[in-house]
Amino acid sequence: MKKESVVAKKKFGQNFLKDETVLQKIVEAMPKNDNKIVEIGPGLGDLTKFLVDVKSVEAFEVDTDLCKLLQSEFKKEIDTKRLHLNCGDVLQAWKSTLVDEPYDLVANLPYYIATNIILKALADPMCKNILVMVQLEVAEKFCAEVGEKVFGSLGIITQSIGASHIVVKVPPSAFEPPPKIDSAVFLITKDKDRTDKGFEDMLRVAFTQPRKTLMKNLSSKYEKEQLLLAFNELGLIQTVRPHQVSTSDYHQLYKKI
Repeated sequence: MKKESVVAKKKFGQNFLKDETVLQKIVEAMPKNDNKIVEIGPGLGDLTKFLVDVKSVEAFEVDTDLCKLLQSEFKKEIDTKRLHLNCGDVLQAWKSTLVDEPYDLVANLPYYIATNIILKALADPMCKNILVMVQLEVAEKFCAEVGEKVFGSLGIITQSIGASHIVVKVPPSAFEPPPKIDSAVFLITKDKDRTDKGFEDMLRVAFTQPRKTLMKNLSSKYEKEQLLLAFNELGLIQTVRPHQVSTSDYHQLYKKI
């Protein structure tokens, strides 16, 4: 199978990143450290060829046709152990950790599983940094600040674990085939692990109906009296909306209720 004859498969959400400038920007934004690189969904290997020049890469590809192509395109790198290629579904292989050494996730993620993969990487104690390309809307949610309309549980979980920022916005024309929406590369630098399930359950309740007040959402599960007391202690007004409350206030609220 030749690279030129590969047709993107919709069921795997494939859009191959072709723009060399964007590929270069991803490599330049990589944190400088000794961590292994994990790439999920290498596709045609356009980013992989840049990554193996920098470090050794553990790649996971679900598409068997592309796996065969990558095995032949990167035969030398596989032989010299610069690249270890896993053919199959990464989510099946991912237990509490994906690899047994510190790693940075660097990837152009398929849109349909991007959020799920980022949340798993945030929970994986071996994953230290996440540098990924996703749809712009998802990147903005992970990088949102308090007060922004898109500030929600994804932004709060991220801020509870580390820092995030958008590296570069990417137009549809950078891909083959071009998607219908804009994309973005963003970086999360972790300094803690994501472990508190109870806190995340509270966030789910807090953002059930983002347009409603935080008090209304939370009172569907928590005691109104306790909430009034906690709001009062934190100086939160009863009409405050979920996106207007800071990450640290959410943590304080969780402790109180």
